[in-house]
Formats: sequence, structure tokens, C-alpha cells
Amino acid sequence: MRTKPARQGRRPTQERAKATREHILDTAARLFGERGIADTSTNRIAAEADVSIGTVYRYFADRSVMVDELLERLLVRAEQRCTAWISETTQLSRELTRASASELFTKFLESFTDELADNAKLVRALIDGVQFYSSGLPEFEPRLRLLIKVLLIQILGPGDDRKYDTMTFVLINTGFSAVLRTSAVEVTPEEREAAIAMTGRMMGAWLEAEMDLA
Repeated sequence: MRTKPARQGRRPTQERAKATREHILDTAARLFGERGIADTSTNRIAAEADVSIGTVYRYFADRSVMVDELLERLLVRAEQRCTAWISETTQLSRELTRASASELFTKFLESFTDELADNAKLVRALIDGVQFYSSGLPEFEPRLRLLIKVLLIQILGPGDDRKYDTMTFVLINTGFSAVLRTSAVEVTPEEREAAIAMTGRMMGAWLEAEMDLA
């Protein structure tokens, strides 16, 4: 019985398409950061990416789709850093010491700040050009909520579910507010490090108080 020959050429074509799509997105991210979203046309993106406008529209229906995908990419990368960080802290559990509580939250905040600071111009453009609410980025808080709640349970042990929900809300909004502010273009690395460390100490002190009550 003859077997069907393997398909040739499809995967390279898909890889080229993916590379082209990412190249257009990278170009849009750079231009949005430099010029702002409102002042960056799809024609400009096509020209800077050295592709035809038809190629741009083949992958993106309009500029708003690019904005949504850039925001999603940013969130995924930040979320991945957070997930990796949390997985590394699981061994702490209730053995967390007072000395390490502040360090714990400082490292948590740094895991996000690094990602946003690396993309500071794009973040500023997104803040200016997209409708933001709550913790600062659409969909960011709900995606982080479960991760942070799991971390609290690991540290404090099983407890009042409603209380943990409230604590999670406060931690995300307090922490992410500091992250957004300190990842701005005009903030120096030294200022960023000092502000994040102080925010981490404040959050750590709160956690220590909750540990005493647990």
C-alpha cells in the first residue's frame, strides 16, 4: 500500500507569514511608542515595515487590531514572568519569614516592572490611546487575580475566601499602580528600584500582620 507523500512547503510558508506578521507588529509598536497611536497611520506602518499596505491589511483589519494584539502580547509576557516567579516561590509556603516578606513582594513587582520598563514607550502610548480602568490595563486584573490568590493561600494557608479576594484586589491595584508609574520613560532605573523596593516593603509589612493573625 502506497503511503501519501508528506506535504512540502506549507510549514515554511506559515513560518514566513508568522514572521511577517510579527515584523509588522514590532514596527507598529515602535511607531506607536515614538509618535503615539493616533498619529501613526497604517500607511506609515507599512512604509516603515517595508511591506505593501495590502500586506498589512492581510494580517490586520485596522489599526485597532494591532493595538489589541500589542496589548495582549504585553500582558502575556508580563503574565509569563509572574507565573514563573510564583512557581519559584511555592516552596516558601508558611515558612515565609518576616525578613523575606518584603523581598517576596519586591521581586513580584520587579517581575512586572522589568517587562513594562523594557516597553516603556509603547506602554505610554497604550495608556494614552486605549480606555484604561481599574488596575490600569484592560483584562489585566482578572488574569492576575487567580495567581495572586493562590500565592496568598500558599503563604497564609486556607482561610476566608472573601477576605482573600479583597486582599488580592488590593495587592494587584496597589502594586500595579506603582509598577505603571515607575516604568515610565522619564523614571530613572535608580528611582524605579527605590520606589519598587519601598512598595514591596509596605506590602510585605501588611502580609506580616496577616501572618500574625493567621
